[in-house]
Amino acid sequence: MNRPAPSRRGFLGLAAGGLLLGGRALAGPSFTTGAGGPRLAAIDWAMLETAVAIGHMPVAACELIRFRADAVTPGIPGDVVDLGLRGSPNFELLQLVRPDLILTSPYYTALEPRMRAIAPVMSLPFYVPGEPPLPNALSALTGLAEAVGDRAAGIAARDRAGAALDAAAARLRAHDGRPVCIINIGDARHFRAFGEDSLFGSVATRIGLRNAWRQPTQFAFLAPVPMETLADFPDATLVIVSDVPVAARAALSRSVLWRALPAVAAGRVHVLPDVSAYGGVLAGLRFAELISAALTTPANGLPPR
Repeated sequence: MNRPAPSRRGFLGLAAGGLLLGGRALAGPSFTTGAGGPRLAAIDWAMLETAVAIGHMPVAACELIRFRADAVTPGIPGDVVDLGLRGSPNFELLQLVRPDLILTSPYYTALEPRMRAIAPVMSLPFYVPGEPPLPNALSALTGLAEAVGDRAAGIAARDRAGAALDAAAARLRAHDGRPVCIINIGDARHFRAFGEDSLFGSVATRIGLRNAWRQPTQFAFLAPVPMETLADFPDATLVIVSDVPVAARAALSRSVLWRALPAVAAGRVHVLPDVSAYGGVLAGLRFAELISAALTTPANGLPPR
């Protein structure tokens, strides 16, 4: 008696399961894609970026309005369905978009049973305490590509990422060699510090920069950190990721403490545009491009608004 051929969704489940259990997809072809490839739904933003990077735009993803504001790039087309909050997606809508594979991460483990009732789930770790996220983000490119049966796309995406990081490193040969203190400012008295287990910290290391912040952080950053702590890094260049809130910017312009910080007093402050602190490889590449360009041009400081 002949057994029915496995469906495309069934093959995706096997491929995703292989990655989850053994760190690699099952050997051999996973399925035959149609012209548009498999239908992907992304709960996690880093997985959303990974799918875009390998050329497989999801049909649905979470919190797209905020993603477009926080991540800026990559651009997500308007016809991609917004599934609502990452921590509480609209499962009815998720079922209606009929995904072949749902992309998530260990942040959303509690939601996986409900996801698996709709479609196979692929969960990859990006942010692990004490580990640099960039290698995980790069591995995710080939991991997801293999799961969707497009291994060549993953290899090409990883090659492009490596070339872009190498280009940023080459640009930084003109940098003065000072360590960088990478932060995000929420108010005039506190900041977030990005250590080695942050996307920004691991990208900085990859492109040849020294991260001044050596203390442990937790899942990508340490917060809140008192502003006066920046005085502990007198030789560092201060890199502020994402724009500073108007109220904080105005307060800092009047702050004696802020003006007395060595980096501020010496004019070694750069402010970068928005970059997602919890992104995948595309956020990492955006950060590499922005910081390498900033550190090889005059500091833009923090003017009041």
